[in-house]
Amino acid sequence: MFKASLQRHVRLGHVARQFSTAALLRNARTERVAATLRQTPSQPALRRLAPTSALSRLYSSESAAAQANRQGEFAPVSSAPVTRFSELSQLGVNQGLVDALTRGMGYDNMTEVQSMAINPALKGNDMVAQAKTGTGKTLAFLIPVFQRVLMDQPHLANRNAMRRSSSQDIRAIILSPTRELAEQIGVEARKLARNTGIIVQTAVGGTRKRESLFKMWREGCDVLVATPGRLNDLLTDPEAKVSAPNLQAFVLDEADRMLDVGFADEIRAIQDSLPGRDKVERQTMLFSATIPKDVVGLAKSMVRPDKFEFVQTIKADDVATHERVPQHLVAVNGYENILPTILQIADKAKTAQDSELPFKAVVFFSNTASVQFAHEIFRDTRAFGRRQGTEIYEIHSKLSQGQRTRSADNFRAAESAILFSSDVTARGMDFPNVTDVIQVGLPPDRDQYIHRVGRTGRAGNSGKGWLILAQEEIPEARNRLPGLPIKPNDTLEAAKHVVGDTPVSEDVSRYFEKISNAYANLPKSMFRSVYMAYLGQKFGRGFQTEDVISLLNNWCLRGMGWDQVPAVSPAVAQKRGFSRVRGIRLGHDEDDEPDFRSRRGDNFGRNDNYGRNNSFGRNSNFGRNNSFGRNDNFRRNDNFGRNDNFGRNNSFGGGGRFRQNNNSRNRDRPRQVTFEDKFASRVGEGQRSSNNSRPSF
Repeated sequence: MFKASLQRHVRLGHVARQFSTAALLRNARTERVAATLRQTPSQPALRRLAPTSALSRLYSSESAAAQANRQGEFAPVSSAPVTRFSELSQLGVNQGLVDALTRGMGYDNMTEVQSMAINPALKGNDMVAQAKTGTGKTLAFLIPVFQRVLMDQPHLANRNAMRRSSSQDIRAIILSPTRELAEQIGVEARKLARNTGIIVQTAVGGTRKRESLFKMWREGCDVLVATPGRLNDLLTDPEAKVSAPNLQAFVLDEADRMLDVGFADEIRAIQDSLPGRDKVERQTMLFSATIPKDVVGLAKSMVRPDKFEFVQTIKADDVATHERVPQHLVAVNGYENILPTILQIADKAKTAQDSELPFKAVVFFSNTASVQFAHEIFRDTRAFGRRQGTEIYEIHSKLSQGQRTRSADNFRAAESAILFSSDVTARGMDFPNVTDVIQVGLPPDRDQYIHRVGRTGRAGNSGKGWLILAQEEIPEARNRLPGLPIKPNDTLEAAKHVVGDTPVSEDVSRYFEKISNAYANLPKSMFRSVYMAYLGQKFGRGFQTEDVISLLNNWCLRGMGWDQVPAVSPAVAQKRGFSRVRGIRLGHDEDDEPDFRSRRGDNFGRNDNYGRNNSFGRNSNFGRNNSFGRNDNFRRNDNFGRNDNFGRNNSFGGGGRFRQNNNSRNRDRPRQVTFEDKFASRVGEGQRSSNNSRPSF
């Protein structure tokens, strides 16, 4: 039944999406809507999706009664939503919060998602909100959460409150799929709490658990921002002394992303560790860029079906960020052309006279080894750095959380910089004024390509996207990236150059020379790690193992000047099915790490305050090819190929219990608007967005 219902909603979705967001904001009386539902039981299903705010809030007369019974517990909501932060006091929001927003943070007008979500959330309604990244979702849930905490504990309105918060009485929890996004939310939350006594703490993986616990025990915690894995660890560890027996608010940011990367089990375990809804009535809010069926399943297990809002700020005629941003496909002659091509993109952008903003780029690789390798190569070219006016940074799973946070903060504050990154920053991270997003190699899938491109063109700014692929990768890219406005770009001479065969200009020759010199200064073990990481990537019909081995071998022999290609151990080759692949060299290579340390000197790794000191270049960290197979295991955020977890998402909350509301026993009753009806316009949206049209490249 539930599956059939979803299919029906998919068929109706394209019509339902024609209702504009403005229609959702109309002030309709609950009584009139409820009466309409009772009087027209045979009305078509599509008509029952009438675009009124009351119907969006209340899909049964029982829920209207339930809301009336609790109306006095929450701040009064005006008949029309406020659109300026200074007007929040009209809704009963604490003046300290309003001052923090307007005076401390300098905010004036709200974004659409803020205006649409804050108003109903202040009433205490549960919420499922769909909004694009970069639209201000963080404040959209922080303001209602803080107001709810202050209403529950009025003494916290005084920033000098004497009562000490406790790690065993957390009042609000905010979950984020990545460490970087959690830290970003934590920074924003502390700014909002500056005029109150609310204590905000963060708990993310990659940090020392004991240190964060000592901080939480010493200072207390009212609002906890966490990643699912670390929060589950804290709640299930009796010695951690972390609990939330009086939890008032629970928020999931980027809910679809959490399910994509396999956090379903952790979220389920966290729910089991929290007090039951029959004991403590808490407010739950889910924010998501897309509303596929697995997010609907998650919402059904968490929100109150008689008291929740569905806020949708993505209109049917909205132009998505990835459609607004010009996107260029650069086909390179081989992998040895990739880094010189990035140099040329950066050089052309820095010297362009008509550029509105300084060059600020994020360069994405699909594995951590390549991020490390490219970052060190670019450092060694001496073309970037503080003196040259363009800093370079790196973020990936091999860095500690402190290093990653510093890199993100420094890149965020920089006017001109390059950030080399794995997919840990592909979603949710807000980096202002990014002019270019450069993706190297085949993206894991279409959605990830789109999220990467979304790091530029934010908040109305312009930007550009670049996809650098070898000629052999293009057929597979056509299969993975259908329906995207990617245009071929053949203006970069560095991409077309055949090393040793074709003449090039002086500038292009300089790019290759800088990269070649940098190769000589890095240990061979670093490239061996890149070699193994590429062999572990996701292949397809249009791109096979033989193709990548040929590209890697040409890069090694022709581009780097090695005498022989890296060896692959027989055990690894047999395990991965490479033993009989043409071009593979079975065997073992000697570790050359000591030479690298002597060439670079004792000060290597101390520059730019990365805090790495002498840890870079330790024999235990490099040269172990097998260890790089785990590069993408940062909280499983980079494991985009692991779609087998999706099959378990429908178990959230037991879909069967919800289906009973629409079975044959209710056939003679007036049909009420169901939980699924509220999502009818977006269920299956993820499937519809992946159209089968061929890309233009």
